[in-house]
Amino acid sequence: MKFLKGVPENAAAFVAAFLFSTAASAADPNVCVACHGEAGNSVNPAVPSIAQQPAQFISTALFMFREGNRKDPQMSPMAKDLSNADMNELAKYFAAQKAAAPKHAAKPENTQAGPELTKKFNCTQCHGPKLLGQQHIPRIAGQQFDYLKTQLLGFKAGTRSDIDGNMTSAAAALTPKDIEVLVDYLAGINPQP
Repeated sequence: MKFLKGVPENAAAFVAAFLFSTAASAADPNVCVACHGEAGNSVNPAVPSIAQQPAQFISTALFMFREGNRKDPQMSPMAKDLSNADMNELAKYFAAQKAAAPKHAAKPENTQAGPELTKKFNCTQCHGPKLLGQQHIPRIAGQQFDYLKTQLLGFKAGTRSDIDGNMTSAAAALTPKDIEVLVDYLAGINPQP
């Protein structure tokens, strides 16, 4: 460690580690992949995939976690020190990543019933015709089954924060059977053309 001449070697290692850790941006995507998976493609059923999500959705979600409008034991502390620029940088990075093909295979009966339910409950109106998300609205095609189910149940119960009330309103009309069919169908959609 020639750049730290005169500093004892163990202290030099500490200083080098400190300099490296502070040089890494708070917007380092490598921090995110620990939970959200390589390139933002989660392999944990409870953690959402963030690859190919609309950039505005990612930055808005991070902002909501930072400001305490949305709470999560892992995400709230991760977002608390992010600047707006950090959030936009992470959003841009993950929006540019290709979403992986889903590992979930929907039941055939839900693959048939799902498209009609997405129209009936206005999923395609807000999330887009292919459910790939738009602006501040997430891609739900190919999202993790468990994560989708938890979010829909949270919206229905009013325990999941909602920017404009649209999801809470839409989820209020869902029956438990509707949720099962929708989640199974959505988790099985390949987000790639």
